[in-house]
Amino acid sequence: MARLTSFLISLTLSSVALLSMLGPEGVEARRGDRGRIASVESADNFCFFLPPSAGGGISENEDKAIAFCMKDAPGAKIFPEGFIESAHYLENTEKGWVQVTGKMTPSVYSLSKKDGGGQYDVKAPVGAVCAKYKYFVNMVEPDGSIFCMRCCNTKEDCPVGKSTYGCKSVIGGKY
Repeated sequence: MARLTSFLISLTLSSVALLSMLGPEGVEARRGDRGRIASVESADNFCFFLPPSAGGGISENEDKAIAFCMKDAPGAKIFPEGFIESAHYLENTEKGWVQVTGKMTPSVYSLSKKDGGGQYDVKAPVGAVCAKYKYFVNMVEPDGSIFCMRCCNTKEDCPVGKSTYGCKSVIGGKY
């Protein structure tokens, strides 16, 4: 029993040492696995969150949402063909944020046109991150057929306390 306890303590200490060697970026990447990594690279290369199953409600799945991407990404699904109608990329290098805004066809993923939508951010789904950034805000509004995703280095540029205001008010841009 003493050998097993010693082994488990050693294994735990090794895990802590490994995580500390990774630094903040490594910890963020580890925290954001299992379909929890969003990203915004361009108008044709981005990921944002949706319910894990077709037909799920946006706000009802805030804790269970997973990343969907334009291209194959670890742990993520690919957006269904025809789901993204348009996407517009914008970057503010001075402030350190990127965003994608656009239109979608909710019926392609069986989202209800009566669904007022909801918000995903660093608090929900648990463990979610936006690659290369500290914060993000992502809203999906099936009733308006629009989506928005912004990844930021400061909380001020990713306002998460305004989910009821909608994409157009929180994340300006072309839709």
